[in-house]
Amino acid sequence: MIVLGPGCAVSSKELMNFLHLLELPINIRLTCYGANINGVPEYVMEAVTKARALDPTHIFIKFRGFPPGDPRRCRAKRGGAREGFHQLEAEYKLLPDVSYALEHPKHVDLNPPKKIPVEEFKKIVEETEKNK
Repeated sequence: MIVLGPGCAVSSKELMNFLHLLELPINIRLTCYGANINGVPEYVMEAVTKARALDPTHIFIKFRGFPPGDPRRCRAKRGGAREGFHQLEAEYKLLPDVSYALEHPKHVDLNPPKKIPVEEFKKIVEETEKNK
């Protein structure tokens, strides 16, 4: 699944045209949120890589367990929203924050700060109390 986030410079239709112009042997299905593609994994990954290059901070990829149109999951055959659509909808609401983080990266230290000894902490508290 290629999901176009809010603020994406590319529309679903433009994405689909771009994917067709790649002339890769993949199946492309236009969706309300972007496109579903399936086919031989290396061609799919090539299409995904080139599609993401169009707008790297607003185009997202999510892997599906079933190909587009699969009768076990297709809403046209089952009726109603397909399983997982509500999850995708919830994730879509987070995409503006993800895009912002990608556009404005910040250093994150994965090592937690070291604890200070209790006596040193008591001194800091006492000094703070004196300065009030």
